Amino acid sequence: MNESEISQYIIGTFEGVDVVVASGDSFFFYNPDSNVPPDHRFPFVTLVTSDINDQFSNLNRPSVFRLNIGISKQTFRSLFGEPSYPSGRDSAAISGENSSDYDFTALDQIMPHPVYGRMLWVCVLNPSEETFETKVRQLLAEAYDLAVSKYKRRVARG
Repeated sequence: MNESEISQYIIGTFEGVDVVVASGDSFFFYNPDSNVPPDHRFPFVTLVTSDINDQFSNLNRPSVFRLNIGISKQTFRSLFGEPSYPSGRDSAAISGENSSDYDFTALDQIMPHPVYGRMLWVCVLNPSEETFETKVRQLLAEAYDLAVSKYKRRVARG
């Protein structure tokens, strides 16, 4: 699947989603009433197309993009084990596995995000139709449900 197809899927499937596109990257927010100030938004999914924020995935290759998805601790743990919390400034130490166990340039592989894995984000570069249907759709639905829950808690607090 390509970036456009994935963006259309997210927008067409999940209600109340705002998309902000900046520098070719797309950030998907749950904002059903369009009233959450920009400085209070946090994306539940991002789609990045360049190495502007990190160089782990070599996204400057032609037509390569990375879909990033924030998931629950339980799901992350079931996929990769317990996330580790790096000491110091080592952002590559991201999961229960050694970060060298992941080739962050590999296409069509669900893996911890190279920087935000410790925050329970996963990523996949250029997911195939099969990977999208069998794995990514479920992860997107979970990320959306988490975003809806956070929004409802925030609204309830006033």
